[in-house]
Amino acid sequence: MKELVTNVKNLRGEIDIPGDKSISHRAVMFSSIATGTTTVENFLEGEDCLSTIHCFRKLGVEIDQKGTEVTVHGKGLKGLVEPTEVLDVGNSGTTARLMMGLLAGQPFHSVVVGDESIAKRPMKRVTDPLRKMGANIHGRADANYTPISISGSDISNIEFHSPVASAQVKSALLLAALQGEGEMVIHEPAKSRDHTERMLQAFGCEIEETGNTVRLKGNQTLTGGIHITVPGDISSAAFFIVAALIVPNSKITLKKVGLNKTRTGIIDVVEQMGATVFYENKNVEGPEPYADLIVETSELHGIVIGGEIMPRLIDEIPIIALLATRAKGTTVIKDAEELKVKETNRIRTVVSELTKLGANITETDDGMVIVGNNTPLHGAEVNSYGDHRIGMMLAVAALIVEEGEVLLQNSEAISVSYPNFFDHLSNLIS
Repeated sequence: MKELVTNVKNLRGEIDIPGDKSISHRAVMFSSIATGTTTVENFLEGEDCLSTIHCFRKLGVEIDQKGTEVTVHGKGLKGLVEPTEVLDVGNSGTTARLMMGLLAGQPFHSVVVGDESIAKRPMKRVTDPLRKMGANIHGRADANYTPISISGSDISNIEFHSPVASAQVKSALLLAALQGEGEMVIHEPAKSRDHTERMLQAFGCEIEETGNTVRLKGNQTLTGGIHITVPGDISSAAFFIVAALIVPNSKITLKKVGLNKTRTGIIDVVEQMGATVFYENKNVEGPEPYADLIVETSELHGIVIGGEIMPRLIDEIPIIALLATRAKGTTVIKDAEELKVKETNRIRTVVSELTKLGANITETDDGMVIVGNNTPLHGAEVNSYGDHRIGMMLAVAALIVEEGEVLLQNSEAISVSYPNFFDHLSNLIS
């Protein structure tokens, strides 16, 4: 239980946003299966990314970590060894699903497990297409839930039409395809985040992207010995973007935030709602662009959010829902069914917890409807339910509570992606 700061007068200052979680995962994974020694700067020390390091160490990869600096001594795609223990991914769905793709083509047996939350998250979206590629995979409910057992086999690349726009599905299949025969073709209904494609190119792989289709030929070698700088995570920055927009008389600077176009849906949404985000020190060199973001309190209005933008901001929906409570009029969030299979059912959890604070918010089958108009929020006891993004959203909500105290259960879940979140938040409070 943690008592949150309420009724804040303004937010001022600047923050170095921690490294992007998605890119940190991939930097370790691809460095491990590349040749040579690769260094990673601004690695995210969150529990999810540390789970990736632990798993690859069990696969025989030497990884040195000193805070946010990581050195990976790559083993090449054929240099991994059979683990003597199960591969525990903790709470990381990214680690679980991407590892399954990589392990599907390895010549040994392995078992992927996770925590209680992971055990409830669906894996067939990955295991089914991997089986079509020849993977030998078993698990609970026909390999829909962990533990998942994988016995390496010969992989044959296929043409796959993904029913969902999911970077985890796409990345798992590309990792398997690297070890397969022929060309892998993946079609998505909308373009999901492309960190894997960018990372593969950085390691010398040839990959073709056309619209929502990706093509990769098998049996390619990853050449390491490079340096990777991980930009700040825009999904983490989103909580402070919203905080600055809704806390009166605020102005903050967020340093070196990643601006990959497949991730900047949050910027598009706040600008559509009337906010202005200023950019300084833009850097477009290297595989991932970034810049400093300057955000200040703004007058906002409700909008409809859905369709093709959803894959670009699915992780930011909880904090966008809070933002909508401060906007004039009504905001409708739709086409967000994917939220039901995150760490929690985020649609239901966002609605229940913001309702406790006094928000006018209603659950729908594929999203939520929020009536804003600056409805006053009040104190209550709320719960992250072990979901880091719900926890951070509630901490930001507490800043604008007008009376009473806000007590957050399971606040420790925030450390999954943002270990120093509360320190950064307190540094902005005047």
